[in-house]
Amino acid sequence: MTLTDVLRSATFSLRGNWLRSILTALGVIIGIAAVIVMVSVGQGTQSELDKMISSLGSNRLEVFGGASRGPARGGAGSQASLTDDDAEAIRNEIPGVQYVATQVSGGGQVVYAEKNWSTRWEGVNADYFPVNDWDVASGAGFSARDYGSASKVVILGETVRRELFGDSDPIGATIRFGRVPLKVVGVLASKGQGSWGQDSDDIMLVPLETGRRRLTAATAIEATQAASGGTTPRRADLVSRISVGVARASDLDFVEEEINALLRQRHRIAPGAEDDFSVRNIAEIVATRTQTTRLMSLLLGAVASISLIVGGIGIMNIMLVSVTERIREIGLRMAVGAGPREIQMQFLAEAMLISLGGGAIGIALGVAGALLASKFGALPVQLDLQVVAMATGFSVATGLFFGFYPARKAARLDPIEALRHQG
Repeated sequence: MTLTDVLRSATFSLRGNWLRSILTALGVIIGIAAVIVMVSVGQGTQSELDKMISSLGSNRLEVFGGASRGPARGGAGSQASLTDDDAEAIRNEIPGVQYVATQVSGGGQVVYAEKNWSTRWEGVNADYFPVNDWDVASGAGFSARDYGSASKVVILGETVRRELFGDSDPIGATIRFGRVPLKVVGVLASKGQGSWGQDSDDIMLVPLETGRRRLTAATAIEATQAASGGTTPRRADLVSRISVGVARASDLDFVEEEINALLRQRHRIAPGAEDDFSVRNIAEIVATRTQTTRLMSLLLGAVASISLIVGGIGIMNIMLVSVTERIREIGLRMAVGAGPREIQMQFLAEAMLISLGGGAIGIALGVAGALLASKFGALPVQLDLQVVAMATGFSVATGLFFGFYPARKAARLDPIEALRHQG
């Protein structure tokens, strides 16, 4: 028998029990569709995490002021304890430090014409942009004069720009924060969702001294803390946070230890006493989140694969039933010259046709489901040809693996006993 004859015979046999064939293929259809959707969701989630990681700048340490108590360890908000001198000491005394960005923060209503928007602001120095890997998409950054003279200038995040200006160009326009007029000199490149789920683009940046002298005084302390979740410095030299950029990732642990030792010495903290600051290693947070997401992706793929295995078992079960029902037919085929190889090929072809047919439908449904989830769902989805190729390979493997035993069992029947069978 040629391959064409085998396929024709297998197709004829499946058509004779078309409803059973469809129901048998249903397990493969669901399994393949589930694999495509789940793997696409896993890859989409990993891709989103990669974007967040690139926006974080992983070679970075965050130093927060305030004692670290309870579950909010490391969170700004208890009391300010970091100063400009602390930042300069970190810059000058610890080797391996590339950038030191000091920040003050707050929040409140910003107004332009008849529009207003509640946002957070940060007063920053020049190192803020490279340490946070943040570019200015349009306009310009702050000049040395802006940093030194508390100029009334501002760089807007994309969300603030959109809410206040819509499609208009904001460069050169004047907005108001409280009673303080601020000239827009630039717009930040969009970053989207931040590492903690917040909108990274819902922000406006001003020079550090502008934030200290003008914006902090423009709003009530309570309102500022409620909007930013941060500490509002009361002294002229206090900062909310110090971001430290490290030149090499391998130096992160060393620099972290040196910062802890240096600040304990500068703040005159006695041995065994609690720190009035805390240090976060962004690389460790990134590594933990990456590993968690990778494990979740593997879990999603494993769960989806279970349904594919169930579908394969269904194929094996139905093919074994088919062999039992067609014992006499097998005996007749052998009697007229068909060998064990031809019998095995026919039953294996039937299993493959069920699996491939179900796989094709499953791929179509899986691709459609992934596209719909991407368009209407909240989960990120990334669909590529590798996922489809993997699903096709699973479909072929399912037919071969679960169809082999029934086909071999049919091929090993004794022709005489098969002819005698009454079924």
